[in-house]
Amino acid sequence: MKRRISFSLLAVVLSAPLLCTAQTPTPAAAPASGGSIQLMDELLREVQDLRAVEAERNRAREDEFRRARDRQRALLEEARARLAATEKRGDELRAQLDANEKTLIDLETTLKSRTASMGEMFGAVRQVAGDARGVFTSSLVSAQVPGRDEFIGRLAESKRLPNTEDLEKLWFELQREMTLAGRVVTFPTTIVGKDGTERPADVTRIGVFTATSGGNFLRFLPESGRLYELSRQPAQRFVSLAAEFESTRSGIAPVPFDPSRGALLSALIQAPGFQERIAQGGLVGYIIIFAILPIGLLICLERLVYLSIVGSRVKKQLRTEVPNSNNALGRVMEVFLANQGDDTETLELKLDEAVMRETPRLERGLSTIKVFAAVAPLLGLLGTVTGMINTFQRITLFGTGDPKLMAGGISEALVTTMLGLVTAIPLVLLHSLLTSKSNTLIAVLDEQSVGFVAQIAEKRSRDGQ
Repeated sequence: MKRRISFSLLAVVLSAPLLCTAQTPTPAAAPASGGSIQLMDELLREVQDLRAVEAERNRAREDEFRRARDRQRALLEEARARLAATEKRGDELRAQLDANEKTLIDLETTLKSRTASMGEMFGAVRQVAGDARGVFTSSLVSAQVPGRDEFIGRLAESKRLPNTEDLEKLWFELQREMTLAGRVVTFPTTIVGKDGTERPADVTRIGVFTATSGGNFLRFLPESGRLYELSRQPAQRFVSLAAEFESTRSGIAPVPFDPSRGALLSALIQAPGFQERIAQGGLVGYIIIFAILPIGLLICLERLVYLSIVGSRVKKQLRTEVPNSNNALGRVMEVFLANQGDDTETLELKLDEAVMRETPRLERGLSTIKVFAAVAPLLGLLGTVTGMINTFQRITLFGTGDPKLMAGGISEALVTTMLGLVTAIPLVLLHSLLTSKSNTLIAVLDEQSVGFVAQIAEKRSRDGQ
């Protein structure tokens, strides 16, 4: 407000000469010119005061600007000094880095020159350690001496040169593996039984090939480093030999030996047993092995006993002229003695009738055996056809990618064929044997009956009848 008044006064001062010039020719305006001069003086003083104040403010502002300039200048000088110091430090560090790099290059050159011969040895050690790790992992010795894999694995994967202690330990482990692999030892350890539970047991290790405990064969799994009892043991004769070997104290005993370190034993226990083999034949196999074969063998056995008894009695009858009705020849002799007075033709017919009456008894059951011997391979052929049909159906449904899917049908075909031949071969041999016995007895009866007729004819010829 005060500045606005000052500007109003300044406008009045600037317009005052104009007013004075306009009022000078008029004498009546003289009393008013004295007031205007006083007003102009006040205005002049006020303007002078304002100029003094403005000058004072300008000087203060200039002083403030100078001080700020001085501070900025000081800061600039300080920053320049720090920059110079930093650049100097950078130059020093750069020089030190160059010196260190040169030293490092010199040291690497020295290291390469000094380790040139050690590099080849390092490669050989890593290769040997890698090979030894594979051997140790699958070795039965690891069941007796666990914890070797960690050291061998670390040495095989190490990026630094092995020290003397590592080399000595590697040599020791290799030497221990070779020594223990050639021994038969019994040592206590923990095994996993058939039911999956762990139990302590004494294990007999035969080199690195076979391990047994309590007569049962064990399998070493490298993944877990443990010994597992086989869920299915091989044949009893192998188990018995293993049990005898564990209990022997003589030092020498037979024992099953698996040079493939378990592969042959695994294949052996996977082979199907008798019942499993019969089951692979299916319904046709059951009919052959449980119907045709036992019935045929029972008939053969009955016929063999009967013909043997009849043959023995006929042989006794041949040594005497007193007929015995407990045998076929005795009953034919009774017919001869009862009809000696008949003419030759009538006697011959009656003896033929007596022989023919005995023949069915001697040949009974032989035709049945022959039929069974012929039907058995035919049933086997039927099982072969049905098995191959099943195989081709599975190939149609699932393709040929998985051989196990086709194994069932092929097994049925082969097993039924085998069962048919196994049944037919003994039945054919027994039928031939029994037929021979029967024909022999019938031939004896025919021979004796003809002899009786010839004896009567000769007697009557001598008597002139």
